[in-house]
Amino acid sequence: MAGSEADNGAISTQPVAVVDNKTLADFEPAKKPKRNKFAFACAILASLTSILLGYDIGVMSGAIIFIKKDLKINDVQVEILVGILNLYCLVGSCAAGRTSDWIGRRYTIVFAGAIFFVGALLMGFATNYAFLMVGRFVAGIGVGYALMIAPVYTAEISPASSRGFLTSFPEVFINGGILLGYVSNYAFSKLPTNLGWRLMLGVGAIPSIFLAIGVLAMPESPRWLVMQGRLGEAKRVLDKTSDTKEEAQLRLSDIKEAAGIPQDCTDDIVQVQKQTHGEGVWRELLLYPTPAVKHVLICTIGIHFFQQSSGIDAVVLYSPRIFEKAGITSSDDVLLATVAVGFVKTIFILVATFLLDRIGRRPLLLSSVGGMVASLATLGLSLTIIDHSDERLMWAVGLCITMVLAYVAFFSIGMGPITWVYSSEIFPLRLRAQGASMGVAVNRVTSGVISMTFISLYKAISIGGAFFLFAGIATVAFFFFYTCLPETQGKTLEEMDGLFGKLVGWREEAKKMKSKTKTKEVNGGNGTSNGQIQLGNNTTNGHQG
Repeated sequence: MAGSEADNGAISTQPVAVVDNKTLADFEPAKKPKRNKFAFACAILASLTSILLGYDIGVMSGAIIFIKKDLKINDVQVEILVGILNLYCLVGSCAAGRTSDWIGRRYTIVFAGAIFFVGALLMGFATNYAFLMVGRFVAGIGVGYALMIAPVYTAEISPASSRGFLTSFPEVFINGGILLGYVSNYAFSKLPTNLGWRLMLGVGAIPSIFLAIGVLAMPESPRWLVMQGRLGEAKRVLDKTSDTKEEAQLRLSDIKEAAGIPQDCTDDIVQVQKQTHGEGVWRELLLYPTPAVKHVLICTIGIHFFQQSSGIDAVVLYSPRIFEKAGITSSDDVLLATVAVGFVKTIFILVATFLLDRIGRRPLLLSSVGGMVASLATLGLSLTIIDHSDERLMWAVGLCITMVLAYVAFFSIGMGPITWVYSSEIFPLRLRAQGASMGVAVNRVTSGVISMTFISLYKAISIGGAFFLFAGIATVAFFFFYTCLPETQGKTLEEMDGLFGKLVGWREEAKKMKSKTKTKEVNGGNGTSNGQIQLGNNTTNGHQG
């Protein structure tokens, strides 16, 4: 023992010197961009699917004004037409988990684009309300597929150092789509009523064409390739999408372990025991979940539920009505104010993408929800004052518009992107596709309920009362997130297993993991040697061998 210590003492100075040189070489900016540029490009292409949903949400908020006039439909039909897409999404998101395990993540993205293309054309050529609903149904299935597959693919292709940044792209593109939808409303609003809304909806087919072309340049997800036994291809993809060669090897090793492939297996093609194309996974998720899976499931369902139940779709879909209630009477002014909502939402989501991997998920999420509570409560107050006033109060109108913009800004800087980042990274590999599709299902059902009942809700309890209700829900969300959601920043997808398991006692486990990581950094990753620093061990062993 003493001899061993002496040996280590004798050689410890050399590895440290080598480590210092190696550290500089390893983390020199020259290497990193090359790796991340490819992952960045893949994330952008995959996330283009999310433009489809964003465009549909944004365009429908303005198109519905003209559809109501042209097809002479009532408020209940308006609610159903606007919100039903979210329920139709369920068909797509439930099927997407199984489809992506079967044909791969990449071709599932193409499939999503193709379905939405057909749906957008059907809506554009709709001659009556029933025809329009058929178009909504087809487009909804495409959106369901897109919503589920984009975050899963991006999480699986991204290196841990930039996974939060890259996995927030789907939300960035949803917001970009919303802004495009608002601009489309304003651009086509001058056309004859019967033509304007059809062009607004039909133009949505264009992004799906670019999507189908762009996806040809994308590699398949390395995790899916390993599950198919295609180790050679997976290794090549990981080499391109990791920051360093060492990280690529580590990621491959983690995925092989999760897929039950021996670490010493280096063949390009291996026989993998076909566990499932979805069979048995639902049983593990819902009937016999381990404490870790149960914790992950509660976090996923909770974050998706609260994202939508705090009223974001009510604000985004019905912003023209909210501005009318606030006292803006001109149709042009209402649509311009709505474009401002889309612009603010998009700007702040871009800010969020740069903060996710620097600040961490939890601080960003909690500060975002805190800001949402304050802005929703103030919006409720200003709308109540306007409602009970006989004269036009310009300060209250200004406050109302400011609070709508503040609310979407706070939502976009945390709650919006983190919901998708968090829920796509916390599931174990074998459950990821189905688990993510469950999150999307909860998200869309909640969104559907909010958007299909908002007009009835504000007629029942006043528009100010509706926003006080949303503020109350957001307050509950704050305490749920504070209590139950661990920080996942910088953790590999395979490390998540250890972090989850105790719903309210996870902080202890996180502390243990932190100290274990520090020990590993000092003692070397495999724990079999007493080398001073991990990077130094190989050099030391090389000298000794």
